[in-house]
Formats: sequence, C-alpha cells, structure tokens
Amino acid sequence: MSLYEKLVNKKEKIAVVGLGYVGMPIAVAFAKKVDVIGFDLNTHKIDQYNNGIDPTNEVGDEVIRQTTVDFTSNATKLKEAKFHIVAVPTPVNADKTPNLSPIEGVSKTIGQNLTEGSIVVYESTVYPGVTEDICIPILEKESGLKCGRDFKVGYSPERINPGDKINRLENIVKIVSGIDNDSLEEIAQIYELVVEVGVHRATSIKVAEAAKVVENSQRDINIAFMNELAMVFDRMGIDTQDVVEAMNTKWNSLKFYPGLVGGHCIGVDPYYFIYEAEKLGYHSQIILSGRKINDGMGEFVADTIIKKLIHANKVVKKAKVVILGITFKENCPDTRNSKVEDIIKRLNEYGIDPIIVDPYADPIDAKREYEVDLVPLDMVNDADCVVFAVGHSMFKDMTLEKIDELFGDYSNEEKVIVDVKSILDKDMIKESGYSYWRL
Repeated sequence: MSLYEKLVNKKEKIAVVGLGYVGMPIAVAFAKKVDVIGFDLNTHKIDQYNNGIDPTNEVGDEVIRQTTVDFTSNATKLKEAKFHIVAVPTPVNADKTPNLSPIEGVSKTIGQNLTEGSIVVYESTVYPGVTEDICIPILEKESGLKCGRDFKVGYSPERINPGDKINRLENIVKIVSGIDNDSLEEIAQIYELVVEVGVHRATSIKVAEAAKVVENSQRDINIAFMNELAMVFDRMGIDTQDVVEAMNTKWNSLKFYPGLVGGHCIGVDPYYFIYEAEKLGYHSQIILSGRKINDGMGEFVADTIIKKLIHANKVVKKAKVVILGITFKENCPDTRNSKVEDIIKRLNEYGIDPIIVDPYADPIDAKREYEVDLVPLDMVNDADCVVFAVGHSMFKDMTLEKIDELFGDYSNEEKVIVDVKSILDKDMIKESGYSYWRL
C-alpha cells in the first residue's frame, strides 16, 4: 500500500510544520481529506488555533473551530506523521543575505522525529540547492536515516497569496518535485487531494526551487520599472496613474502599478536568487537594480510628504502626519517586511513622529516589529497630512466627509492627502481644493 493510500485510509498522518499564512491554510485543506498534525513552536499561536481563533484571517474563526487539525507545539507528535510539509519563513538578514536559520532549525526538529518510510516536502522559499545541499544533510544527521533509502524529500514552492480570497491553494497550480521519480509521483498524488486544478511536475528539486524565486523576481522587476517611471513622471508633473490607465488600453499591457514592495515573498525572494548567483561569480544587474529601486520607494514617498507639507505652508517639525496602514498589503494582518516602515523612518529624520492607524494589524506585532503604537481611526483629529499607505477596504470606503474629519480646522488647500495606493477619487478631492498627491 502506497503512502497516498495509507493517508487516504487514515492509517498514516500528514504533519504541517509552520502554521502561518501559508502553513495553516494547507493544514486545514488537507484535514478535510486526511488526518493532519499542525505543528508550530509558537505556543501562543497554537493556543489561538485551539481556541478557534484565526489570527491570519486566511480561513476565518469558524473554519478553525470546525477543522480536525491536531494543533500542537509538541515536536514529538511529529513521530506520528509520515508526510511532512515544511512551511516556515525564510527571511533575509540585515545585509540582505538569506537567513536560513528557520529552515535549518525546522529540519533539525523534523530529523529528530523522522521515521523510516517518511517523505519531507519543503515549501519555504529558498535558492536552488538549499533542499539537497543543506536540508537533507541535517535530516540525515539528526535521524540517522539515509535519504533515498529510508526517507524521501521533495520541494513544492508555496504560492498562497495572503489576503487573496480568489487565488487560493485549491485553484493555483502546484509545482511539485521529488528526489526521485517514485517520490515525485507520490508527492504529486498527495497534493492533488487538495489542489483542484492539478500539479506541475518539475524535472528536479532545483528547478522547482528556482521557479519560485524567479516568478517573484519577475514581478519585482516589473513593479520596479513602474516605480522608476513614477519618480520620473513626478518630476515631469505627469500623473503616473493617468499614464498607466492610458497604457493599459493596449491588449498586451502587463498591468503592473507603482507601489511599496514588501512582504515575505516579492520583497525577499530576489535576494535569495542574487545571493546564489553571486556565489557562482555572476553579479546581478537587472534583479539587483530592481530591488534597489523598490527598496527606495518608502524614502521617495516620505520626501514627497515633506514637499507637500512645505507647499501647504506647514512647519515640518510640528506637522501632524497620520499614516493609514502598516501591513505589507491590503486586507491582511501580516506586518512582516512592511515598507511603510521606510516612510516612518524617513519622516523621523525630519523630526516627524507619525501617527499610525491600522485596524487590520495586530498591535502587539506592530509594536514588536516597528516600535509603533497603533491608534484607532476615531481617535485621529487635527492632522496636517493623511497618508493612505495601504489599500484596506475600510480606507477605500471612507467618504470625503470622513477624511475631512481627520484634519484640523483650516482651509482645504492646507490639508495634505498623500495617496500611495491611488485608492481615492482624484478629481473629487482636487475639486474640493485639497493638496493631493498620488504615486
């Protein structure tokens, strides 16, 4: 009987290791078909799941309450599983080099609890070679087992888009790969239990690893191009969004837009590719340039805020700036690698300590990661400048009257609105006399 058959007949279990924005939805999806152990070192997160709370908002509290996933922080429970899915974060260090400590640590934990006949599949984003050159040796050392003989390994890059309720695990083609043909077919068959649109069998683990970093690097480069255009058009006095709207009337327009590029994928993955390329003696030109442009957009926005304040006759150091949003994307509580931080830091250099509002973000996460205290929207008043930094639905739905309540009692031309996400009605705001700028 194959491992697939044992799982379907509930004679064996799947373990999902790492229960964040990627791992938790995977665990919940598989639990509808097979027995699943959900493991995470974060005991607070496990307590939340066991109490029916979804801190990620990816599936919702009701789904968490009803799921059969066995949520645990007890690593020895991994011995009960034969199919392990690794979904831990792979961040970068301060010098933009890959930080592999999370994936090395989880490999050690799994290795210590690995049993003969198991399959370990990594979903964490890495540069080509990490699974075979770094992870497998750790698994072998900790378990005393031999890869290829006693256990198998595969790689299947995560493609979940946090906060996206349309493109989900079930309807995104899953790339799968294995250490050999037998493991490839087993892994493919198991993932097909939950991926309705099917899987793509990559020819090797390295190909699958490369596909992930390249697909996000491609997006990063295209957004960088739009960001560079936005900076040039700003000097020309041309509205970038008007240009994009005109350009997008052509059938083959790629429909990318300027913006802040953060998060744990697009803002990180290119650095993994750059790192490995440089190890092999190739200095990236296009990818690295794109990263530099995107990493500088926070400062560009902040400098624009300062210019708008000066034009509105505000004393910069005394200006009250309110930033709406600190998560890395709209309608998502994930604050990791948010480029709004770059706006805050740049404003700090000018002596401005902005007020941050984000009803989606966890105040504890915001304080821990960025040393900011979130303020409720209804507590904001007397603002000189309001910055729409994240396109949360709540901010998109704000009426002009509601926006005006955030400002002080002075003329509209002295009220500065900076629309980073271009979510507001430009014509209506300008007709009302506000000092308005959008990226």
